[in-house]
Parts: sequence; C-alpha cells; structure tokens
Amino acid sequence: MIVLLGASGYVGRTFATELRRRGHSFIPLTRRAFDYTRFDFLFDYLRTMRPVFLVNAAGYAGNWSGRVTEQEREKMLAANAFLPQMIARVCMMTKTPWGHISSGSIYSGAKVQRLGAVVVEKHLGRPELLNLFESHPDSFHGFTEADEPNFSFRAMPCNFHSGTRALAEEAIRDVGQSYVWRLRLPFNEREEPGNWLSRVRREHQVYDCINSFSHLDDCVKACLDLWEIRAPFGIYNVTNPGAMTTRHAVEDLQRVLSSAPQVLPAEDQDPPNEPQSHCILDSSKLLKAGVKLRPLADAFEDCLGRLHRTSRAAKSFDPVSRRPAPALV
Repeated sequence: MIVLLGASGYVGRTFATELRRRGHSFIPLTRRAFDYTRFDFLFDYLRTMRPVFLVNAAGYAGNWSGRVTEQEREKMLAANAFLPQMIARVCMMTKTPWGHISSGSIYSGAKVQRLGAVVVEKHLGRPELLNLFESHPDSFHGFTEADEPNFSFRAMPCNFHSGTRALAEEAIRDVGQSYVWRLRLPFNEREEPGNWLSRVRREHQVYDCINSFSHLDDCVKACLDLWEIRAPFGIYNVTNPGAMTTRHAVEDLQRVLSSAPQVLPAEDQDPPNEPQSHCILDSSKLLKAGVKLRPLADAFEDCLGRLHRTSRAAKSFDPVSRRPAPALV
C-alpha cells in the first residue's frame, strides 16, 4: 500500500490517476481529511498502516505574478520547507521509503558553450542568448543533480518560493531512503491553475525566455518508474529532454487554439516584484537509471493536439441546451 500526500493538488491528482492505472493500492490523503502536517498524526499513521512507499505531492506555489504577501510566505515556508523536513524524519523513524516533489526553480540560467568555453549564463532572456539558442541549441547545457542551487536563500537573489524549495532539499538530503523529483514548469492538456499552459493562456503578455519543461503525466510515470525498478535513491531532474523558448511555445499555442498572449522581449519587462527563475535542467541521470522520457518537442506537440481536439469538441457543444450544436452546412 502507498500513501499519497497532497492528493487534491494538480500534481497529486495526476499521481492518483497513474497509481490507479497501474493497479497499486494507495491511500490519497488531503489536509482537509487528515492533518498530515502534524508529526504525531503522521508518525502514528505510518507506524500503524506500514505503507511500502510514500509520495509527498504537497506544496504551495503562491501567486505566479510574483506578488507574494506575508501570509503567502508563511504558507510557502510551512508547505515547501517545514513539511518535507518533518516527513523525512517520520519516514526515517518508520523505515518508510518515500518520494518528494521538488522544483527546478532553485536554478537560474544554463551552462552555455561559446568560443570554446562553458560559462553559466543566469539570464536566459537576453536577445543574444535567445538568438544563439535558435541557431545552436546544442550549445546550451542544463544543470545536473550535482550542481548546487544558484537561485536560493544561499545564492541570492531569488524569489521566496525558490528559496523554500531549496531549503527543503538541503534539510532532507541523506535523511532516510528518499527520492527528490525535480519538476520544471509542469504542463498537460488539463485546465488547472498549476498547469503552465493554463497560466500562460490567462495572460495578455508574457516575456521571452528559455526553459526546461515537464509534461506532468510523463514525469509522474517516470517518478513511479524509478521506485518500481528500485533505482538508487537520490535527486533526479524529471524533465522532458530539451528546452524551449516562450515564443516558440506561444506560437504553437496560437497555431492550435487561435488565441495566445503577446510575447515581448525580456528586456522590455518591468522589474518583477521578485526575481523569476528561468533555467535548463539536465535529465540524463534519469535515462542512466533506466527511465526514458520522450523529447520535449514531441510531448508538447502531443499536448497541443489534445488541447485542439478538446477545444473543437467544446465549440461543437450547445451550452444552452447541453446538446451538440447543429452542424454547419
């Protein structure tokens, strides 16, 4: 039996769907039904239930615009930093292996090869880097699991969300038997607040940059694959191989849905309330462990195709009568 924490969230629901599809017996827990943030509650629960594995999909991202209130900071600190540390202690004491959903937002930039040298470029929205990526994407290399976070409270500046995510990784490192799964800008065809595509579609303007992405369904499968094949515990960057500019993603979105935000050069952006992470992650460790993800371009194209079919189906439905609309002849 598997315990799933944060089962009501965007990532948690995807884990529940995949666990169900694989035929695993699991218990989805939400804070509303069971306050797993309390050490005594979770300890007694795991000691009694004796699960074979635990998945922590709980977390708090806050407002995507970067306007973070003091109340949101408290929620981020509690959900993203304190909770994983507590889970790690409980799992170690009950000898429960577990997996933690982390974030690639603890990095900024990429390793860029130019003129025979490789340097870390932290601002991937600069026009010369965007042009280089379009002409020579192979010159861009992602951060590996061995690289220390460069967008954290220990490597300022960073935003508060990234800082709390890095704190959690530092606190749970080498504690018990655990996987740390780093997702980056998760997306799929489902309309949900945590979906990067959903957030972009609600914006009037976005700024061009280069990023790694995680097709959520692909990456949840990869996380569970790591546990099922008993891959070594540790940190894994769980992103679809490759990277993409915001402009490319939005142009594809425009082609499929006929509506998308305007893409502006990053240099035209007003200074954000908090610094934003844009980065490329290297997911080759995942492949070496025996788990293969499809390339980002393929995952993105497939997702857009599903969005297009969903959009067409919605347009052919009469919302007043709740019956299919008559065909045009």
